[in-house]
Amino acid sequence: MQAAEFQFLSGLLKKRSGLALTEEKQYLVESRLLPVARKHGCDSVISLVSLIKSKPKEEILNEVTEAMTTNESLFFRDTKPFDYLRQATLPEYKAIPGKNSLRIWSAACSTGQEPYSIAMCLLEEAAKMAGWRYEIIATDLAVKVLDRAKEGVYSQFEIQRGLPIQMLIKYFTQQPGTTSWQAKENLRTMVNYRMQNLLEDLSPLGKFDIIFCRNVLIYFDEDTRAMVAGHLARLLPRGGHLFLGSTEMLIDRTNLFTASDQCRGLYRLK
Repeated sequence: MQAAEFQFLSGLLKKRSGLALTEEKQYLVESRLLPVARKHGCDSVISLVSLIKSKPKEEILNEVTEAMTTNESLFFRDTKPFDYLRQATLPEYKAIPGKNSLRIWSAACSTGQEPYSIAMCLLEEAAKMAGWRYEIIATDLAVKVLDRAKEGVYSQFEIQRGLPIQMLIKYFTQQPGTTSWQAKENLRTMVNYRMQNLLEDLSPLGKFDIIFCRNVLIYFDEDTRAMVAGHLARLLPRGGHLFLGSTEMLIDRTNLFTASDQCRGLYRLK
């Protein structure tokens, strides 16, 4: 792949997903997009670029974007944010007079491990928050991973990555004749999955008390991170919780958020 093709694909992906690719990622672009190229009768990524330029079909553009989007996910990733949700965040909301509902957004939810982890946290605290109503919205820009998330079926390898055995037995059922497990219906129905690009208008999603947008901003450049931070801020009330990845730094040029000293990666809207 020549520099011109790489620059074209970099610009395309930046515009459609916010993904910022540096030149050393050229090998990754070729390896991930070659199967897409072959699917559409092209013998190389260079030919795929030519096809896109001549016939920019939305189907192909979506496949290219999805192929380049990282869909790494696991249950209760990094543990701490979910412990904090149960031990500090939920009791904080419970103490607010007259409040009895929560809206939570899992952005870039991939194959569903994060929103199901959030749902399990809520179910584990159900006895302490009797009568509360919850709504979990989970979004991603990749249709294939959303379909998998809705199904809620995970391999033994995926199950072993972060899911405690007691929660596996309580909230999942093993698929007959296989080593795969499916989230039980009461868990699956707690999550409403939608397709959403973080670069687009987020207002149709409505307001949230808590947003999980973890390990997403690291793939954006500084300008895009700042833009997305502004988008997220508009969906939170004052004091609302924004959980980022433990290694992510928020680019907050408008000084809207305050970093928590109690949970790494947690920000509160001022």
